[in-house]
Amino acid sequence: MSLFGRVKPLQSILATAEKKALHRTLGGFQLMLFGIGCIIGTGIFVLTAAGTQKAGPGLMLAFLIAGAVCIVAALCYAEVAAMIPVAGSAYTYSYASVGEFLAWTVGWALILEYAVAASAVSVGWSGYFSGTILNEFLGIQLPAWLSAGPLALGGAPGGFINLPAMLIALAVTWLLMIGTSESAKVNAVLVAIKVTALTAFVVLTLTSPEFDAARFNPFLPAGVFGGFGTGLGAVGAAATIFFAYVGFDAVSTAAEETKDPQKNVPFGLIGSLLFCTVFYILVAAGAIGTIGGQPIMGPDGIPFPAGSEELARQCAMPAYSCALVCSDEALAHVLRQIGFSGIGNMLGVAAFLALPSVILVLIFAQTRIFFVMSRDGLLPERLSTVHPKWKTPHIVTLMTGLIVAVGAAFFPVGLLADYANAGTLYAFFMVAVTVMVLRKTDPDRPRPFRMKGVWIIAPLTLAGCLFLYVNLPWQAILVLPAWALVGLVIYFAYSRSRSHLGQGIVEVVDDVAGEEKAVPIDTAG
Repeated sequence: MSLFGRVKPLQSILATAEKKALHRTLGGFQLMLFGIGCIIGTGIFVLTAAGTQKAGPGLMLAFLIAGAVCIVAALCYAEVAAMIPVAGSAYTYSYASVGEFLAWTVGWALILEYAVAASAVSVGWSGYFSGTILNEFLGIQLPAWLSAGPLALGGAPGGFINLPAMLIALAVTWLLMIGTSESAKVNAVLVAIKVTALTAFVVLTLTSPEFDAARFNPFLPAGVFGGFGTGLGAVGAAATIFFAYVGFDAVSTAAEETKDPQKNVPFGLIGSLLFCTVFYILVAAGAIGTIGGQPIMGPDGIPFPAGSEELARQCAMPAYSCALVCSDEALAHVLRQIGFSGIGNMLGVAAFLALPSVILVLIFAQTRIFFVMSRDGLLPERLSTVHPKWKTPHIVTLMTGLIVAVGAAFFPVGLLADYANAGTLYAFFMVAVTVMVLRKTDPDRPRPFRMKGVWIIAPLTLAGCLFLYVNLPWQAILVLPAWALVGLVIYFAYSRSRSHLGQGIVEVVDDVAGEEKAVPIDTAG
């Protein structure tokens, strides 16, 4: 019996992993390229405007801060992912180290992370669809009430529902339900499109005659710290654009397929994160240096909150109609403003093509967490029912898709990203806890990648995640404990009494329609 409660035996979890041992083929450079492909894309396409409104030119410092936190978190993630290479992510790691109760809180936070992140990407896709595909190519101007959520929640004046965002979320959900998944070749093409488009953006903006270093002054109009609960300043922007780095955990989980993981995993992780950080800073510099990136200030000299009603009203005025902070498709908008309309439109098309695959991955990851928790008995087992024809967990996929669609329809992208980050930061916080606990409780367990300086790096991860969390806007700070409270009610009212571990059974599942192994155990639950 653990101090933390019921702990799932690690040897039972690893039994499945041993049966599917993967061939080690990835070198350090390959792992770095894989990481770059996973990380670059969503956040930089959809959050540049929101980040600039929070920090102005200090957005470049924000990328540096967020990248630093990601590096220490990634090293923690890499050790535990290589050690426990099974489905369930941080939820499974926590179950094997700090017990069922805290594992439940992690799984519940991951639900918040993935579903809300999918909503945020859907809203980002909507901006490029409405601005590039409809407006630029087809000459159709979607009414404001169909292209943004209600004014009270942010968005354009007169907004009622973000119809394109809702429809893309539902379309991706339908594809997942009938069993369609993206192939490796298609994904590789989409990654190439994203990186090529952003590289072109950097080259064109930094070499443009419109580029003026004076646009970076003042560099920190809202300061480094905007104040607790404001989400402003460089640190507040870092807490938001942390979303631009989500995906690096996929690099960590590839540790089991890496040759010489002790050397290649840190090279791949740190290399990909450093590359993306520099790339993001160059994108921000190009955007701000060409058309300006000063936030729109309120009468008190403080920037209006990103996604707020006040900012929406200002953006509707002619004086700010071309401002970077007011664009729903910031990067394409920048290129159009400096005379590269055709290339700007192509960048918009790149986002239009690439972002649905990100929505698909996020919703799939969400259903995987639901599925594993359901098979553990912590959620109704009906959720893990696999469709007889489609061979997919159709019930949980439909539920997830509906939640994602509602979030996309009514909330602004910046606020959704902040909500998702709250769940992500808690999950990464618990991964760092897991690393330290397993070093104490199971020191002799084989670790394909053993992080050096764990008692420095893991506490730095805890501090970094907490630091970014308290610099989120107050709504996002509050949403995590509120969400956790709902989760605790469900856990004690339903999950704890129905837990398979509590009943003396361990089930290990490593695929959505995969094999299940039941192991009887003794528990003092």
